[in-house]
Amino acid sequence: MAARRPLHYVFKLAEREKTIKFYTDILGMKVLRHEEFSEGCEATCNGPYNNAWSKTMIGYGSEDDHFVVELTYNYGIKEYERSNDFLKLTIHLEGVKEKLDKEKYSYKVREDGALVFRLPYSPNYEFHVVSERVEGDPIRQVTLASSNIEETTKFWQRFLQMTIVGQKEDEVVFNYPSLPTFTLRFKNNKKPVEHKSAEGRIAFSCPAGEQEALQEASDYAGYRIKNRLTTLPTPGKADVRVVILLDPDEHEICFVNDDAYRQLSQYDPKGVELLQQAIEKENTYNAKKGEQSKQ
Repeated sequence: MAARRPLHYVFKLAEREKTIKFYTDILGMKVLRHEEFSEGCEATCNGPYNNAWSKTMIGYGSEDDHFVVELTYNYGIKEYERSNDFLKLTIHLEGVKEKLDKEKYSYKVREDGALVFRLPYSPNYEFHVVSERVEGDPIRQVTLASSNIEETTKFWQRFLQMTIVGQKEDEVVFNYPSLPTFTLRFKNNKKPVEHKSAEGRIAFSCPAGEQEALQEASDYAGYRIKNRLTTLPTPGKADVRVVILLDPDEHEICFVNDDAYRQLSQYDPKGVELLQQAIEKENTYNAKKGEQSKQ
């Protein structure tokens, strides 16, 4: 039986072409696949928007054994408001400083040598890059805010059965053994956790039968469910079933059935081409719209 497996974190982006170029050219990630949708996702994958949107999966290798990033683009949405829920994405990778310098992007250097910088486009998510070469996946950690470490630990360790791999008075770090290089860290900044339009979600896969059990257990324990178990179609690819849970601070957690998701998440060699076609189509549309507005 498949174990629960960390998959990706969902980020929204307002400037698709520039943002993806930052991920590929500065952070050295690779486009793994690209998908276009004509209407909003039933499981609010693209947020509370009932419009055309796209999903670009990007990372350092196959989602079968890497934690990757899902970049969600809503057509017509030009800006997102960031809050204090997502704190940072930590990557261990050489050569990033030189690329930031070359493109004149600003950053800070911590005492331990790690680079701290924000995505230069809305919604300006924060990155920490440790300049070292590592075996396996360079994406090492997602850090989220917690308003109560005790309640966070109760939910993620006892309810979702993650393993505690680090703990201090104001933070706790978890992982699933199926991907030991990746950890999920919660930091108590002594403030209520707020979610605004830039909020994302973390995704895990699990054996299909566990989704019903998670949903029932959430109901029994009194934890909130954002989206109950439903099937999501992807044109030309495998359908998957997802349930979206909420932790005590209302961080969104997606659980998808592992067998179908492994089919859906396969690397698509046409991903870059499909992405570029979508960008060019939108640019052409915007150019024509601009010309018409001048008439």
